[in-house]
Amino acid sequence: MNIEVDALLDDIGAKLNEKIAESGREDPVIIGVHTGGVWVAEHLHKGIVNDSPLGELNIAFYRDDFSRIGMHPTVEPSKLPFDINDRHLILVDDILYTGRTIRAAMNEIFDYGRPASIMLVVLIERSGRELPIQADIVGTRLNLAVSEHVKLIGPNPLRLELCKAKP
Repeated sequence: MNIEVDALLDDIGAKLNEKIAESGREDPVIIGVHTGGVWVAEHLHKGIVNDSPLGELNIAFYRDDFSRIGMHPTVEPSKLPFDINDRHLILVDDILYTGRTIRAAMNEIFDYGRPASIMLVVLIERSGRELPIQADIVGTRLNLAVSEHVKLIGPNPLRLELCKAKP
């Protein structure tokens, strides 16, 4: 797969700053979904002009497939070093596929409080949505077969890898 991740991140950052300015959503906070979403969020956070720290969500306990996939042995807690009540949030993930990860992330966010708004930013949006969740800003869209998956490898450098499911 020959997608230039740095170029996508630059494009997303420009779109994000434009959308923030247009919307009037002042002083937003950025939250990345563990792990790949945090890597993307770290990049975007550098381009946002405010003093808010970066938030990290670990949604392991909020997944609806928990009983099927089991518990990951090194689940770390989420880190939201700010009050989210009445704040404008920028939720960042690496790949939007079924929509279930984002649903779980929003469930966890609302356990912390009630944000004023949530803007969703993803590096890759791929085919196969199961829930009606749509990103506000997308780096690129991929139409993949059911047997194909895309994975973000990182953190330095970030690169995308196309994988085929084993028969």
